Amino acid sequence: MRAITTLAVLSQVISAARIDLPLPSVLTARSQKKDAATPSPPPPPDNTQPAGVNIIAHNHTFATQYLGLQLADNSASHRDLGFTGQLGGKWYAVYGDVLWCALGVTDPAKDSPGFHGMVRDAISLCTDNPLVVHDLHLDKAGRQQQLIPFNESWGEAADFGFGGTSLVEVDGATNTGAVYYLINGNKTGYRGAGIAKVQLVNDTPTVTQRFGNRGYWWDANTTARYGDIAAYRDTRSDYIYAWGGAPMEITDWVQAAYVYQCRVKAADAFDITKYEYWWGRQKGWKSELLTTFTAETAVMWMSGQGQVMWNKYLNCYVFVRLGPLSYDVLLRTAPSPEGPWSDDVKVFTATPIGKDAMTYAGVAHPYLDPSGKTMVISYTNNNNIEVIKVTFDK
Repeated sequence: MRAITTLAVLSQVISAARIDLPLPSVLTARSQKKDAATPSPPPPPDNTQPAGVNIIAHNHTFATQYLGLQLADNSASHRDLGFTGQLGGKWYAVYGDVLWCALGVTDPAKDSPGFHGMVRDAISLCTDNPLVVHDLHLDKAGRQQQLIPFNESWGEAADFGFGGTSLVEVDGATNTGAVYYLINGNKTGYRGAGIAKVQLVNDTPTVTQRFGNRGYWWDANTTARYGDIAAYRDTRSDYIYAWGGAPMEITDWVQAAYVYQCRVKAADAFDITKYEYWWGRQKGWKSELLTTFTAETAVMWMSGQGQVMWNKYLNCYVFVRLGPLSYDVLLRTAPSPEGPWSDDVKVFTATPIGKDAMTYAGVAHPYLDPSGKTMVISYTNNNNIEVIKVTFDK
């Protein structure tokens, strides 16, 4: 979805207008003639504005260490994303586009020029070393195969994108999980956001079912693209939360950059009728599908893809993300997954790899330090996964 291909990266920039500009309340202000005898009604609330204090900036110090590039120990490819999630007591990384290296190449840095084939998403097993993953679903040539299968009967083809935003556990007793994704038809644009069931088959996370008549629930043109921005299985409640961008029919670039959220109890993740939608701080959660897309019903603006986690040491939720069209790794905090979210604190500035490189997709690795005293974060830098470590109150 936020893939290595030029097309996918451009679609990310165009659809979300990821540039650093003033907040939307400033941009949308217009001078209007006012009737002196009739007072103007108060403007609607903008719930995307930062609220409260950033716990990290306000209560803590931190130091950041660059660790290096993340590579697989049994395969070689160029890829992006790598959002983490737990299933069956193990942690996995879900990647976006995976471009295979040439046959026989074991180090992506030594790959030969040219295109050697690819899949649009894949899954790998995380290890206790954040720089090493173990690729799953390899073919006989040692190349990683696709996690979310395309369905030709739905008009999908091998070039369709299914970038997933985190594996979330649905039922620990049966080792059942789910992955949220956005279908990118490339030439035909985004189709919709959906969910797939993931089960352990031969001890390997495998998609066993996709939901919706055409593989998705939320039409990308008319509803928010839930799960496109982030998905999180809350460790302090029964809920899964999913965040997504605005409907594609919204063409105003400011309005198109708003982010909306839904939630569902994990046990009901595969029942679309059980989902709740956030209608803003004033109205809260409703079972009614959100149809009003404004700064009042949104929770963020121009956030980019990222990952949410609860940090025990900081005693708050943290949203890991990258600055739009910058190289900054940013952390914002909130007392609950609903928000309100604080402003950002910058913990690192990446060095772009190559000309016109983009950095995006902040990923959390909370399994490496359950205490939360340290946070390992990865992100995409021009088809490479880089890793840093933030230590609080060192």
